[in-house]
Amino acid sequence: MTDEPFRPFETAIDEEGALGILRGALEGADDGELFLERTRTEMLSFDDGRLRTANYDSAEGFGLRAVRGETAGYAHSTEITEAALRRAAETARLAVAGGGGTMAPSPRRTNARLYTDADPIAGAPFGVKVETLREIDAFARDLDPRVVQVSASLGAGLQEVEILRPEGWRASDVRPMARLYVQVTVEKDGRRESGGSGGGGRTDLAGLMTAGGWQAHVREALRIALVNLEAEPAPAGVMDVLLGPGWPGILLHEAVGHGLEGDFNRKESSAFAGLMGQRVAAPGVTVLDDGTIPDRRGSLTIDDEGTPSGRNTLIEDGVLVGYMQDRQNARLMGVEPTGNGRRQSFAHIPMPRMTNTYMLGGDADPKALLADLEDGIYAVGFGGGQVDITNGKFVFSCTEAYRVKDGVVGAPVKGATLIGDGATALTKIRGIGNDMALDPGIGNCGKAGQWVPVGVGQPSLLMGGLTVGGAAA
Repeated sequence: MTDEPFRPFETAIDEEGALGILRGALEGADDGELFLERTRTEMLSFDDGRLRTANYDSAEGFGLRAVRGETAGYAHSTEITEAALRRAAETARLAVAGGGGTMAPSPRRTNARLYTDADPIAGAPFGVKVETLREIDAFARDLDPRVVQVSASLGAGLQEVEILRPEGWRASDVRPMARLYVQVTVEKDGRRESGGSGGGGRTDLAGLMTAGGWQAHVREALRIALVNLEAEPAPAGVMDVLLGPGWPGILLHEAVGHGLEGDFNRKESSAFAGLMGQRVAAPGVTVLDDGTIPDRRGSLTIDDEGTPSGRNTLIEDGVLVGYMQDRQNARLMGVEPTGNGRRQSFAHIPMPRMTNTYMLGGDADPKALLADLEDGIYAVGFGGGQVDITNGKFVFSCTEAYRVKDGVVGAPVKGATLIGDGATALTKIRGIGNDMALDPGIGNCGKAGQWVPVGVGQPSLLMGGLTVGGAAA
């Protein structure tokens, strides 16, 4: 492991040499850049009373992109050398050869710093990390005799990027990431159930590794496991649902957020295509994608094309007002980039992606929303789900949910799934709580085979007429 700054133009190729090759590759192109990256990641997992894995990975390389119209040529290499760069330029140039495009202007500059540039891996000795995981395991087992299994993981990483454009514009970003997750399994009368809790963000590991930090996650994981241990089979049918604040925003992210990414709308493959300026949600519903929140998991000082991230309003008071854009889709749609051009690594081409996507809070007391729920489900936590972008149809499984009748929370239910489509679900929102919260910082998002860290959030939401899948009523 090295703490030396990432200086890609001080290795086997200098900046002027790289710039000359890049200009040749992008002659006649509309846009393009050289993206250089170095990453370091560490992951420790403790399972079944012992250290199960301890992985450290490092990688560096570049990606060269040439764009003309809807076509993009892309080549990448793990060797940052002049020879590798020339080979990549020859490949990427095939997409723009013979073109007569006008190069798009550079992104605007920013002086923002949304997170530290300190390496979280170096924030604590390896032995201290292992001992922390050991303490988590012991603490969880001591809390309740029904605990039969504990899994805990600590992850940290640092991503350093440099972006060079043919006009000589250059930008860099150093992006830390830290994450802690705990899963607890309990057993009673032969029945086993699990619960999990974690947190993280673009910070160091210090806050996650303090006793006050990880003990709260252990207690929460145990609480969820014990709730599920007493859960009854979920009812099935069409009913009202109260969604809790924070992490249930994953439903908003999947069922609505992906449908508001620019590429799906330019290609008219989204359920929201062609609806700009029209009402797509109930009055009071305002949805944002915001990459500017300090230290959040989905935040970016600049995106992977060099555009500063933004606080972008997508739906305002129920009306569709914006999409998330990278540079290519923004240019083709005649709008400005929004700072949502993201890629998994130097080996991947950028595309419109979410950062931190959430719904603003309303003015309703969450207790009043619960009192208005006559016969339905109170969904506090979500697990995995599936979404069809073309029609917005979703299926989500609940990790913590309760039966509610006449405004009174009853027994927890197991196996509940929420079924619907995003566009319709937004119109069925009957109440918006004043308790908007963001998730704890553990989310990832997949699209076209690429994974990037994201955040979600929402207030309590009372929604009418969702289909709940479960056991027969």
